[in-house]
Amino acid sequence: MSDTKAKLNVPGRDPIELPVLSGTLGPDVVDVSALTGQGLFTYDPGFVSTGSCESKITYIDGNKGQLLHRGYPIDQLAEQSNYLETCYLLLYGELPTRQEYEEFTSVITRHTMVHEQLRSFYSGFRRDAHPMAIMCGVVGALSAFYHDSLDISDVEHRKVAAFRLIAKMPTLAAMCYKFSIGQPFIYPDNSMDYAENFLHMMFGTPCEDSVIDPAISRAMDRIFLLHADHEQNASTSAVRLTGSSGANPFACIAAGIAALWGPAHGGANEAVLDMLYEIGDEKNIDKFIERAKDKDDPFRLMGFGHRVYKNFDPRAKVMRESCDEVLAVLGIENDPLFRIARRLEKIALEDEYFIEKKLYPNVDFYSGIILKALGIPTNMFTVIFATGRTVGWIAHWHEMISGEYRIGRPRQLYTGATERDYVSIDQR
Repeated sequence: MSDTKAKLNVPGRDPIELPVLSGTLGPDVVDVSALTGQGLFTYDPGFVSTGSCESKITYIDGNKGQLLHRGYPIDQLAEQSNYLETCYLLLYGELPTRQEYEEFTSVITRHTMVHEQLRSFYSGFRRDAHPMAIMCGVVGALSAFYHDSLDISDVEHRKVAAFRLIAKMPTLAAMCYKFSIGQPFIYPDNSMDYAENFLHMMFGTPCEDSVIDPAISRAMDRIFLLHADHEQNASTSAVRLTGSSGANPFACIAAGIAALWGPAHGGANEAVLDMLYEIGDEKNIDKFIERAKDKDDPFRLMGFGHRVYKNFDPRAKVMRESCDEVLAVLGIENDPLFRIARRLEKIALEDEYFIEKKLYPNVDFYSGIILKALGIPTNMFTVIFATGRTVGWIAHWHEMISGEYRIGRPRQLYTGATERDYVSIDQR
């Protein structure tokens, strides 16, 4: 804590001194928690200027295009690490030794199966139900099956719940897809790594063995890794707020899934594909570019620029490499939809309008193209996002539960009617 004080001057009151807090990185923060005792509180719609917690997990500097997990740059992790090692880092704060890594991956691998009765839950949904609707239900239902890890005051219970959630999310996600197309559920294969196993459960059948190209498995692993955590976004904040009430971890993650489902949060890569379909043909690109530049036209290029990153998305470069690799392996570089995407990318990187406004392709632009290339339907994109983000949600939940916390209780600026007397219905 800094010795610096901020002074708040409110008409009719003595000046109020507020502590200024300093983190290891990032701007200083004015501690306004004492204002309630003074009969005041702050007004901050969307909490965009409010530090809701103290955290040691992830740091973002949007102006620099910097994303750090426990101090490690995201591009280094994506290029040199893998998803499960990054999971360990987010959960425990340090990169694992080889023995720790092998033990961790072994535990995750052996928790991938789900209770057999969960299969019947899927039959309660319509075949055309959105996969995120199903995920909200089945993840929340895990608390009905795993009673032995619901005591949030028990460190061991929290650890087991974390292992189960990270391990079972790909299984539940793949089951959503299989249910929607009427194919049998595929059990996990413990001989495969995390991403490879997910693709096996998505696209495998009982009729033949799954053969997953290493480049495709690596691209899926990167998609999971690059979405593993993103600081105090809407879904992570939803997990923390739900957890602050003492709710069990499965309910908290279900709350995160519900928040992620919103199109303003987790639907960006799905919106990229919708945009490409709307453009339809390369000959229409110039027309849509002009529409994007017209401030009076509601059309927007999706997958370009980012709310947090004001310079460039540090995840995009690595995702672009995987995108090139996947399209080459599948031999579909000349697919009409991907040709549109490549032309848009070229324009965004060279056109002065996009350069000036820093509307560079972001991670959602490339991940959307990869998922489409793999044959994954767009309504599954956010489910895959949720699968990767699960570890971030758990890490933040565990960090909060492990320290001092209180139930979240935002305040409001009330602008409704003042007190008035009830009037009986025959006198109105």
